[in-house]
Amino acid sequence: MSVNQSLHARKLASLSVSVELLKPITWFPPMWAFLCGAVSAGFVFLEHLPIVFIGILLAGPVICGMSQAINDWGDRVVDAINEPSRPIPSGRISSTWAFSLAILLSVGGLLIGWSLGEWVLIATVVAIFCAWAYSVEPIRLKKSGILGPAIVAICYEGLPWFTGAAVIFQGLPDIRIILFAALYAFGAFGIMTLNDFKALKGDTITGVNSLPVTIGPEKASKVACAVMVIPQLIVFSLLYYFGAFIEAILIGLLLISQIGLMRKLTKNPEKLAPWYNATGVTLYVIGMMVAAVALRDLI
Repeated sequence: MSVNQSLHARKLASLSVSVELLKPITWFPPMWAFLCGAVSAGFVFLEHLPIVFIGILLAGPVICGMSQAINDWGDRVVDAINEPSRPIPSGRISSTWAFSLAILLSVGGLLIGWSLGEWVLIATVVAIFCAWAYSVEPIRLKKSGILGPAIVAICYEGLPWFTGAAVIFQGLPDIRIILFAALYAFGAFGIMTLNDFKALKGDTITGVNSLPVTIGPEKASKVACAVMVIPQLIVFSLLYYFGAFIEAILIGLLLISQIGLMRKLTKNPEKLAPWYNATGVTLYVIGMMVAAVALRDLI
């Protein structure tokens, strides 16, 4: 292999690890929530597609990617225990580059948010602050079993939904949209609690007081399930009250299905949390779009 070929291969490898650090699989929830927000505000495909596409990039690769980079930087000691194969503990990428990448994406996010309007910029500033406060000492909200999942839930579901609607409205969204965004963000607290099960061992050793650590896996799974159910019941009730009967029924059927899956989850939460994230959480996010469609027709 020539010198040029070797340098090219190294650059590709470095790019590949950087993308891995940003965890593209985690971009879906905020991108989906952003799209739900846009739909709820009356997204018209041809008219709004360019600005919505930019907003989706902001919610996913830029802001969520940034949050993953700074989280891996903050978690480098924990990951050496839980997941030593990840980019930083495995030595495939330096902690300095991870930190620098998070800064670059933060600045890029602010510039994109500014270009999309005042309320989008405000939401972007809040999201960036939350991401850094969640992962970096001395604040490191991740250590709290309440504040940590709450912050992530807001940034994964509530803020992107609000931002998607703000992009379409070009201003402050309708109060009903803000309410539904808040309800689904509240429910996402349960999703984030279930996500903490995968780091139970490392969190216990390093003093991260997630709910599975502080109250035990069984109780934590029941709290997570209750928190996911309650806002969906409220959404069902509100849609029925507003006269969106078909969407309300669909939300109800999705919720009944989730409750059936939850009964299995709570019997062995440590083992089944990943399974529920792939099944029950999928039903949850489908319900988000159903609610968004209902709002579009009501507003």
